[in-house]
Amino acid sequence: METTLLSSFPSSNSSQTLTQFRSFQNPFPISTPFKKPIFYKPISINSAISRTRKEETVETVRTQLENCYLVAAIKYTGFTVKQFQELRRALPESTKLLVAKNTLVYKAIEGTQWEALKPCMKGMNAWLFVHTEEIPEAFKPYRSFQKEKKLEDNDFTGAVFEGKFYGPGEFKQLETMPSREEIYAKILGALQSPAIGLVSTLQAPARDVVMVLKAYVKKLEDESGGGGQ
Repeated sequence: METTLLSSFPSSNSSQTLTQFRSFQNPFPISTPFKKPIFYKPISINSAISRTRKEETVETVRTQLENCYLVAAIKYTGFTVKQFQELRRALPESTKLLVAKNTLVYKAIEGTQWEALKPCMKGMNAWLFVHTEEIPEAFKPYRSFQKEKKLEDNDFTGAVFEGKFYGPGEFKQLETMPSREEIYAKILGALQSPAIGLVSTLQAPARDVVMVLKAYVKKLEDESGGGGQ
């Protein structure tokens, strides 16, 4: 068919006519495969949402660091959602548990006394924020939970207290710290004992001394009648 049509045209224009004819007969060349339309995901929107969530997490950590006495990291691998919820309910109101990426936590603590937590920035961690001076009492719920659920491998990986880093092997020092009442009794007793007892007591950490001296001042005010009024 194509040969018959071509023979009716002048030879000088045969090449041009062939091109025009083929274009008319098949506007979509067979050699060009049909391509499906490509739908692009709104990457910029997803990135903005992700960035916002990260910023919110960093801000949450910074809020928890306010008036915080101790921050500890707990190995989080192996926890179920149910176990995590149970643990949260078992903690006192003064202690908060938060799961956050190490990079975000480090961004929140960078340049502060809590930056000493840097050795904990590996693996998966749950972060314990203690907002009370009663450190041993803040640890007890987790120790009970750990024993009950047989989560011996999910131990503390480190903590910072008064700017000092405590490794896993040093947690006994934190968990056996005397309570405020015990410290008060100790230093008040020393203040009423011979001078050598007072000197020995004053060698204790400054925080303990200040706490007990405040208690002693309050005791004197109470004895004078009316708290100094």
